[in-house]
Amino acid sequence: MADSLFSVYTRTQWKPNPSGSVSRPSEQSSIRSEGVFDVAAALERVAEIDQLAGVPDFWNDQQKAQALLKEQAQKRDGADAWQKQRAALDDAAVMLELAEEARDEASLHEAEQMVASVSDGIDKLKFAKMLSGENDRAGALLSINAGAGGVDAQDWAEMLLRMYTRWAERKGYKLDLIDYQPGEEAGIKSASFTVEGDWAFGYLKAENGVHRLVRISPFDANARRQTSFAAVFVYPDLDETIKIEIREEDIEVQTFRSGGAGGQHVNKTESAVRFIHRPSGIVVACQTERSQHKNRSSAMKMLRAKLYEKEEQEKAAKMGDVHAQKKAIEWGSQIRSYVLAPYRLVNDHRTELKASNVDAVLDGDIDSFIQAFLLQDQGEDGHGMEIPSKA
Repeated sequence: MADSLFSVYTRTQWKPNPSGSVSRPSEQSSIRSEGVFDVAAALERVAEIDQLAGVPDFWNDQQKAQALLKEQAQKRDGADAWQKQRAALDDAAVMLELAEEARDEASLHEAEQMVASVSDGIDKLKFAKMLSGENDRAGALLSINAGAGGVDAQDWAEMLLRMYTRWAERKGYKLDLIDYQPGEEAGIKSASFTVEGDWAFGYLKAENGVHRLVRISPFDANARRQTSFAAVFVYPDLDETIKIEIREEDIEVQTFRSGGAGGQHVNKTESAVRFIHRPSGIVVACQTERSQHKNRSSAMKMLRAKLYEKEEQEKAAKMGDVHAQKKAIEWGSQIRSYVLAPYRLVNDHRTELKASNVDAVLDGDIDSFIQAFLLQDQGEDGHGMEIPSKA
């Protein structure tokens, strides 16, 4: 089987023409994988790392060795997935030839289904290529903070927490709450949680920013329209191979009684933990576990992630990256607007992708927005699309 790049027909289906033969779509209507899957280069890199791993001093630098083996596994997985789709396309071509010879509608239908399956597989491979950042395959740490809008903003922050919870459930990811600060009247002031699963950070980094809600306030006796804001911050859940220098003397540790759910035990003991990192001013807290030891571990994980993100932002700022600038959680800084009144529409201001089924979006159906952002980040066209509401 040659490793040359191949075309997958996705724009049209193979249909019998009036004479009974099968019409194939033109080359112009196909989506070429050229530039997306360089299998030869991937396999060459796999072999190169194999040779490096055979050198006696390979494990002298364990961090570098583990990074190389991780890269090798990713390259091998990508090549295997490509070759699987190539084999499936070859099978579809054979089935198509049989259908043409026998003028068999059943075989033709089966070939169409096989091509559709390959097309779907190629789309997934293209999407996986967009998740090629250093930490994209890692889990994610998220913080949601209510912004301008008072109790409505706190309610909005809790709605976002539910949206990401539902999204994680759909993906089969595990979500664990680290910190939860309830609002006085409704909603939450803030919440922090982890999302465990492959590519969680790669997906969720698209959600980093300010989210705006426009609706008739359920907390206003005069039923006036209210605009609320909440900020979502996304960090990679770093493994131990990534070294972040944190000196014990730089951390002020505070313990306090948990104010959240957990029964009488957590309210009677100072199991909640707050870390204040003096050099950076970063503050993290965890109070969801009954054990202070577990809360300390979770707080340290969040602190490492935030310090890593701070370092990356400082590097980006030196290179003139405008995305390194943090904005206030208020009007004009939002990445996405969710409008419930006077009309219903979700609009991503970065990609201009719009969806009219607001309820589905708030129930965790956000993959289209994530994909459009990642496509734009890769320089592909993701602007101006609109997702119709589902019947």
